[in-house]
Amino acid sequence: MPKLVSTTSSGVAGKAFIVAALSTACTAWLSHQMPSQSVDVSLHASDDLPEQLARRALAPAAASVPAPVPSAPAYHVETVRVTHSFSEAADQLGIDAATTAKLAHALEGRLDLRRDLRPGSEVRFVFRDKPGAAPATSAAPAVSDASATPVAMRISTGKESHDLFLFSKLDGKAFYYSADGTPAAPTFLRYPVNFTRVSSEFSPLRLDPVTHRWAAHEGVDLAAPIGTPVRATAQGTVTFAGWEIGYGRVIKIQNFGDYSTTFAHLSRFAKSLHAGQQVKQGQVIGYVGKTGWATGPHLHYEVHVDNVAQDPLSVDLPVRTVLEGDDRQHFAQQVQQIAPML
Repeated sequence: MPKLVSTTSSGVAGKAFIVAALSTACTAWLSHQMPSQSVDVSLHASDDLPEQLARRALAPAAASVPAPVPSAPAYHVETVRVTHSFSEAADQLGIDAATTAKLAHALEGRLDLRRDLRPGSEVRFVFRDKPGAAPATSAAPAVSDASATPVAMRISTGKESHDLFLFSKLDGKAFYYSADGTPAAPTFLRYPVNFTRVSSEFSPLRLDPVTHRWAAHEGVDLAAPIGTPVRATAQGTVTFAGWEIGYGRVIKIQNFGDYSTTFAHLSRFAKSLHAGQQVKQGQVIGYVGKTGWATGPHLHYEVHVDNVAQDPLSVDLPVRTVLEGDDRQHFAQQVQQIAPML
């Protein structure tokens, strides 16, 4: 070890300066000294560094480890042919019943899976690979568990195709959307008619003004002039359009999921309306009247969920989840990445 000329140093430009030639073993330690700091170094008679300084000078500097760069998610595509039903095709890939129902629900209003989907129709699913999973092969598909959830789907009937993309909003809620960001799942209107007042509310028990008996009133009466247009509150299929005792002229619609609606005391139906017909949200289906057991012109309107009557004025209804701001931007980027796989 060379001897020191001076035993005191002061920081200069972030490094300690010692008027001596120290061994390179001290370089790492000295480079960590800051301006204005001083270092006192003295040598033993044997020319060795003091033990404390030697330990610090000879300790290896910690190697800087670069932060790992997150890799882009990997995807793979699975294609199935429909033989009997959409649910059977989805089940072949391990897609659970709840997810299958969500996909079917998102397609309602655009595609009738029972009527439009024929044997041989092609369904393509895009799945996100699990971290560390082996690449999928035709002999060993990567999807094999009941929790498989497709991030995108294209269903082709031969005449047309429909695409869906799963997107999780910043609030954590995930829904299926069309490629343009439009929520795929249908929604409900709260009111089917422009009314002047609620003439009778939903009630588990009320005195019927016509029969003068106590009975449940499974809907609301919305007073309006005769001939006021009545509109479907949600898309669906007309299951009945005719006359029933009490209801008079009545229309019943099976909407999406477990929802169904009833429109009673109508004066007439919309032209050509019939059972089995598909109707859209907002479509005129009939006109206010006072047929059946009615004391005045009004629409009797019911909402049933899983065949149980609910108060139409307060029942929870499916709402449209619009993508805005960062959500919309992130969704567009996701579609740009995944759409070419379909």
